[in-house]
Amino acid sequence: MAEVKLVARPEPTEPAGLTTTPALTLAEEHVLLLGQVTARAKELLTAAAHGRWPAAELAALADYTQAELLRQASDEETLLFPTAPNQEVTRLARGHARLRAAADMLARVAAAEQPMSPGQLAVAVRDFAAQLERHMRTEENVLASGHPAHDVPGTAARGGHRHEWYPLTEGPTVDLDALPRSQAVAAAVDRLLRMRRGEQVELLSGTDLDLVWREIGGLCPGGYQFTVLQDGPTQWRMQVTRRKGS
Repeated sequence: MAEVKLVARPEPTEPAGLTTTPALTLAEEHVLLLGQVTARAKELLTAAAHGRWPAAELAALADYTQAELLRQASDEETLLFPTAPNQEVTRLARGHARLRAAADMLARVAAAEQPMSPGQLAVAVRDFAAQLERHMRTEENVLASGHPAHDVPGTAARGGHRHEWYPLTEGPTVDLDALPRSQAVAAAVDRLLRMRRGEQVELLSGTDLDLVWREIGGLCPGGYQFTVLQDGPTQWRMQVTRRKGS
């Protein structure tokens, strides 16, 4: 196994004919986000109902809300709120503030910084999911401004983050071939930026992984160690470790 050293190389060109999948509408983004939160909440509640502290399930829920839900809120405020009537923007912003407070509470509990019993956690998680659903429905109606709510463009259509990536990049192994080709590098880099210190992720691809390690190396010089596990010709595998001091 060899550690990769970042060096300048010519930019490769992407094969012609590759297209980006259409961006989701706001309602579709909300369905995706709510579905992911609900699935993680159900796993947490099931574990708690069996009498054990749901550490892994809570971490998964807290990580998702911090990485995806709060990013959606930020993108909405920047990209969508300016199109809403001023009196409604304050109302939606207050909803985001409440969601941020609830997400931060989950993160503190997951990090053992705030004590909570399994029963208290279950109540908090149910309240959070219900709060999120109500806010999303209100937001869709306000931003529709009298038009069909399902026609409101999502944040990704205006340059925001694409949430389809997270379920495909979660976990210790990321298969770039499972992602749209033109989005795979950005999705992999986004996953690596979420890594905790000391965490390891293995990248798999049917094409060279140079673009990934070059981009993450530029964003966080010296923050990651890259070890080539397989160097083609039909598959490339690379182990990425986030250095503890980064």
